[in-house]
Amino acid sequence: MLPASTDELIDRAFREDVGDGDHTTLATIPEGSKGAARLLVKQDGILAGVELAEHIAKRFDPELSLRVYIIDGARVSPPDIAFDLRGPQRSILTVERVMLNFMQRLGGIATLTRQYVDAVEGTKCEILDTRKTTPGLRELEKWAVRLGGGTNHRLGLHDMIMIKDNHADMCGGIPQAIAAAKEYLQRTGKDLPIEVETRNLEEVELVMRTGGVQRVMLDNFTPYLLRKAIDRIEGKYITEASGGITLETIRSYAETGVDSISIGALTHSARALDLSLKAH
Repeated sequence: MLPASTDELIDRAFREDVGDGDHTTLATIPEGSKGAARLLVKQDGILAGVELAEHIAKRFDPELSLRVYIIDGARVSPPDIAFDLRGPQRSILTVERVMLNFMQRLGGIATLTRQYVDAVEGTKCEILDTRKTTPGLRELEKWAVRLGGGTNHRLGLHDMIMIKDNHADMCGGIPQAIAAAKEYLQRTGKDLPIEVETRNLEEVELVMRTGGVQRVMLDNFTPYLLRKAIDRIEGKYITEASGGITLETIRSYAETGVDSISIGALTHSARALDLSLKAH
């Protein structure tokens, strides 16, 4: 299901791209002419954004229609055809770039996510996204993560108490930060999970002695130290590894028994999936 903000994003994208008119198309394409174009896959990956493309087309011109051949979340390879776009030729040409910009970005995120998911296959470890998203596109980018097989972490600052190193340092320490968080939740009546970031085994020990949290983030631990931390936590809290974990190293982290690994690169470093829209 598309996020509630989708229409606003689409309208903004058209205002940015079209301005007061697609003058090249208006100059060269006769009014009322009909045609079709195909969405061509030019790179192996995970398709993401077909549902969005259909929404873009209909929002711009109700006379546009998609005949879908491959659905969101599917593995694709050249020369796959994801869909046909049919209708007024002027509309097809004007929606092309907005449609491709969204689909290529989301497809890149879904593709990179699936690579990480495949890398930990057979372990119990989930791949999580982060808040390192493109401003204004977070909900769509997190949708693409789900299409790639990943799991959404928190959507924003509002749906979890996440005590990171700066919070703890400014509050006087991890025990003080946890106590302040619990007091805040009680005072405000909010029901939010508490997660605490730890940087070493000594901080893990502080969390275990203090208690009152639901998740422990283990930041920049080596696989060896991560396993020791997980042994100390003994399944009492959900564990999350983060920091500098790559496709080449992630398997060694997942095999420690950690519950989840958060990867900022899913949304801040994904390369666009190569797609094109061609008349036929």
